[in-house]
Amino acid sequence: MPHLLSPLSFAGLRLRNRIAMPPMWSGKATPEGFVTPAIVEYHRVRAAAGTALVIVEHSFVHPQGRHSATQLGVHSDACVAGLSELAGAIRREGAVACLQISHAGSRASSTLTGLPVLAPSAIPNIREAQPGLPTPLTSAHVAEVVAAFADAARRARRAGFDAVEIHAAHGFLLSQFLSPLTNHRDDEYGGDHERRSRLAIEVLGGVKQAVGPGYPVFVRLGVHDERPGGLTLAPACWTAAHLAAGGAALIDVSGGLSGSDDPGRGPGYFVEYAEAVKSATGVPVLVAGGISDPKMADIVVRSGRSDLVGIGRAMLEDPEWARHAAEALAQA
Repeated sequence: MPHLLSPLSFAGLRLRNRIAMPPMWSGKATPEGFVTPAIVEYHRVRAAAGTALVIVEHSFVHPQGRHSATQLGVHSDACVAGLSELAGAIRREGAVACLQISHAGSRASSTLTGLPVLAPSAIPNIREAQPGLPTPLTSAHVAEVVAAFADAARRARRAGFDAVEIHAAHGFLLSQFLSPLTNHRDDEYGGDHERRSRLAIEVLGGVKQAVGPGYPVFVRLGVHDERPGGLTLAPACWTAAHLAAGGAALIDVSGGLSGSDDPGRGPGYFVEYAEAVKSATGVPVLVAGGISDPKMADIVVRSGRSDLVGIGRAMLEDPEWARHAAEALAQA
């Protein structure tokens, strides 16, 4: 029976255990979005503690999709050298290195980017302190977004990352397209759930084509908006199944249109979603969501509800969490 410390092999990857560091913004990039020594060390120490999979924080694929002034970027070939240093540091510590690629959509700011804010529909983002009224994407914008994700993935592979993860959660652009709360379109990218899923599926296709066969592509999928009238689990499982059919090697299950804050259900609040996605797709799933107790993480894997467990806030507080978890489980 697999458990938290069991190795896991899939899509040409071999992980030494089932512990993952989910993508968590560090706020340590340069004003240009370049890697800094602080970012390298932030990820390296958690890899060195025994974490099997390190998913590097969301990195903007296009200047128009930048979320913050200290966000990491993968929007330019000039980013590759620093990203190569980062990927190398993670891999030398024995972890699999993955880069999450992202477009903020309506979570971007014209004040920061100097560019218009784009979104599925002209709906301000409730997560941001000073949301502007975004401009709905045209078909030309959509093509530019798909190309930007593909180019970013190509750079990630060139930088030496073992995998890339597409961000389709937490109210960022692809999540905005998936949600009926933020997508009021009535064209090929909106109007019903199948059409709201189209951009995420097209982005996956563009990324797969860019990186070539055999290179693992993950998707972090927000499977429930946790808001009345928003995206719910059943249609999200439909999307997950189509992403898996399109070549997604892993679904990283999350939720919350405004972020992955605890919806009040206690630790492991997305585990039931992960179980449903795993059943719907047949590909490995990763789940985070307030899990900090090694025994709980172990039970999630032993019960077959998720293949990997992402340790977020607990790993921020304790960079040695993976080592301490292994010690605690060995004594149990």
